[in-house]
Amino acid sequence: MQIKKDDTVVVIAGKDKGKTGQVLRTIPKKNKVVVEGVNMQTKHARATRTSAAEIKHMEGPIDASNVMFYDKDAKAATRIGHKVVDGKKVRVSKKTGKTID
Repeated sequence: MQIKKDDTVVVIAGKDKGKTGQVLRTIPKKNKVVVEGVNMQTKHARATRTSAAEIKHMEGPIDASNVMFYDKDAKAATRIGHKVVDGKKVRVSKKTGKTID
């Protein structure tokens, strides 16, 4: 999976198509990511002795193939390539050619 935590991504498929957000969490075994403000789900929390009952709205996971890395320099979604620089493998933006991390 080429998307990492804290990357800015654009949703390219699904009900939230076109939205951008930051990756909060990745789930590599299931090839899914959780993006801020995307795929909002409603969770009902039962009342306990210490807290009242409430309805929580939280982000659900979406498939990593439905998001694309957002390049801030190009101001557009871009694919990610790899390059070896100083003996280390780094991610590279295909649109601008600049290293991501």
